[in-house]
Amino acid sequence: MRAAIVEAPGKVTVTTVPDPAPGPRDVVVSVASCGLCGTDLHILQGEFAPTLPIVPGHEFAGEVVGVGRDVTELTVGDRVAVDPSLHCHECRYCRNGRGNLCERWAAIGVTVPGGAAEYAVAPVANCVRLPEHIDVKDAALIEPLSCAVRGYDVLSSTLGAEVLIYGSGTMGLMMLELAKRTGAAGVDVLDVNPERLATAALLGCSRSAAGADELDRPGGWDVVVDATGNAAAIQDGLGRVAKGGTFLQFGVADYATTAVIEPYRIYNQEITITGSMAVLHSYERAAALFAAGVLDPAVFISDRLPLDQYPQALDRFKAGIGRKIVVEP
Repeated sequence: MRAAIVEAPGKVTVTTVPDPAPGPRDVVVSVASCGLCGTDLHILQGEFAPTLPIVPGHEFAGEVVGVGRDVTELTVGDRVAVDPSLHCHECRYCRNGRGNLCERWAAIGVTVPGGAAEYAVAPVANCVRLPEHIDVKDAALIEPLSCAVRGYDVLSSTLGAEVLIYGSGTMGLMMLELAKRTGAAGVDVLDVNPERLATAALLGCSRSAAGADELDRPGGWDVVVDATGNAAAIQDGLGRVAKGGTFLQFGVADYATTAVIEPYRIYNQEITITGSMAVLHSYERAAALFAAGVLDPAVFISDRLPLDQYPQALDRFKAGIGRKIVVEP
């Protein structure tokens, strides 16, 4: 089969590799679409993935073409989306229901071969069967949506909150869509990319701007979400939280990124600073929301490229071109 492989930091190729075989409780998925995200750039930089080479791709969906001997839940021909999370179920975090913080954390497309290939192997427990009305080529959006659902689990937002989101890439736009549906009174979006900002306006944000100074809210916002991972955006966002408000670090920053906090202000104004790590008990809910039409794939997916153009797809994503970019083997 053909697969993209990150061979070394900064080096990715598409080549032929052996077809995968399922374990007893695994299925083989013929990949219909595989999305790119910031994690893939970190893997390309040599971060996250414990060892290289690796077949990336943790956002994917497709059709089951093979099943392990002990699989009864799915059959060949079923169309599925795949939760990439691989938890040990033994460490104290897993036992406490916090598998996304697993001490042996692993993920399909990060620590084991992923969906940037013609075929991928996944545990049957990680597969969600798709309803007939869903186009499987759109279903790669379910994984990032499940991360956004987890973000709102962490926020536990109250009705009538004023929300500010930094970044209108895929994740920022998904946070916008969920904010609108979780009772926000207003959702403002910031981005220095005019094209992406226009999409936020199309999706119905309250206001959009290149910087927070362009918006009139001197008291700050009840909820501030960074969906960029950019140090300057994070630093600015920390200063925009209203009294009693919450800052959510949702975007994935480089390991070396730092920001300065003001301890007295956090104490005196009862500000919460929190984070959201990947998927936790949110994938099935994201699949249900997706099936209900919470996202418009035609808006979110801007580029569909063949698998052989995976390196070029990474280049487009790194350059900030488009929104969600998917490869279709």
